[in-house]
Amino acid sequence: MDRQQQAAEARRVAADLAAQDVRNIALTWVDNAGVTRVKTVPVDRLERAAEWGVGMSPVFDVFCVDDSITTSRHAGGPVGDLRLHPDLSRVTALAAQPGWAWAPVDRYTQEGVPYPGCQRLFARAATEQAREAGLELRMAYEFEWFAGTLDATPSTTGPAYGMTRLVELSGYADAVLAALAAQRVPVEQFHPEYAAGQWELSVAPADPVTAADRAVLVRQTIRAVSATFGLQVSFAPVVVAGQVGNGGHLHLSAWTGEQNLFTGGGGPHGVTAEGESILAALLHRLPALLAIGAPSPASYLRLVPRHWAGPYQCWGRENREAGLRLVTGSEGERDTAANAELKCFDGAANPYLLAGAVTTVAAATRDAGLTLPPEVTVDPADLPEPDQPPRLPTSLPEAVAALRADDILPPAMGDLLLEAFCAVREAEQAIFADASPADVAAATRWRY
Repeated sequence: MDRQQQAAEARRVAADLAAQDVRNIALTWVDNAGVTRVKTVPVDRLERAAEWGVGMSPVFDVFCVDDSITTSRHAGGPVGDLRLHPDLSRVTALAAQPGWAWAPVDRYTQEGVPYPGCQRLFARAATEQAREAGLELRMAYEFEWFAGTLDATPSTTGPAYGMTRLVELSGYADAVLAALAAQRVPVEQFHPEYAAGQWELSVAPADPVTAADRAVLVRQTIRAVSATFGLQVSFAPVVVAGQVGNGGHLHLSAWTGEQNLFTGGGGPHGVTAEGESILAALLHRLPALLAIGAPSPASYLRLVPRHWAGPYQCWGRENREAGLRLVTGSEGERDTAANAELKCFDGAANPYLLAGAVTTVAAATRDAGLTLPPEVTVDPADLPEPDQPPRLPTSLPEAVAALRADDILPPAMGDLLLEAFCAVREAEQAIFADASPADVAAATRWRY
């Protein structure tokens, strides 16, 4: 890290922000509970923040969703300090928060060494390692959220996917899209979703770190716009127990040069041999990835059959009940459109940790020669029970055990990050061990 270069670039960025009447910058990271935390600096302090960082305690690695604090073998307690360094290339003036800008941070030690518990640096390292091996991952998160009141009353009364809902909240929808456009977030589509008060928005794919940055920026923008309309927002896996929850599906494609590995080959539906190996590895490791992508006790209230949540360890072309859905795209655009959707993930996930984990698996298995099992072409729940594919883990402890037992992810994450993450997951399981589904949903509703 060249401090002088960082300082010079920070001065330029600060001058540009000041010209836009921005006075404060929110510096965010996402913790192991999946909660976006923040420290802020005035614009005139951006140079120092970029050059020397902003202090923070490593105890945030073991914060739980209810703000209680657990501990792990390598992180926890009141001793120690880290430095938050804003990524100046990502600084964004916030359209829905006048006077404010946003930047994600990377975490370093006081000696200027990358902190091994930093999830964003983990995603960056995985992306660079894949790129050095000639593999490019392009990713995009989908965003589903509930908008309503604190007592979980929905903001709309119209039918699922109905134009009536859009008419009821057309000003709100326009404000969300306008804010994202002003922040140069490329939105691909937006619509009312199935559950009462639920909406969905999709953005264009990008490299894994950018996709995770967008996940943070999009969610906080939606939250800020919603506040101006008097609406409370939840990206939680389940808002009301027993109802359809919010997904946080991850789309990805894998590329070697200009070749999309998920099309143009001789495998199932045109997948190349390298692409099939990646997909087979992701499918095989879905139980372990679930600990990262569906990391809350509330996640397992959502992950049930016949809710289009992808609760089965199987794959299928356009099968929205499969954990892995192959999206080929329409004839004529498959060279660019073909991708895979990991449907079993939700908004409790740390987007950096999840993007890094998926990238790690893809890079490690592209050349492994793995093949996909037979495709499931129907709703798995409609098959006779002996013929149904395996269910993905139905509880958080089961998923955490799969993560610990995996042969790729723990070594890639490193001991500090793995142990802190698992400590939070185990602590949250203990917090909600005796809670009813309704109590779990209520306790996590406004945390994500």
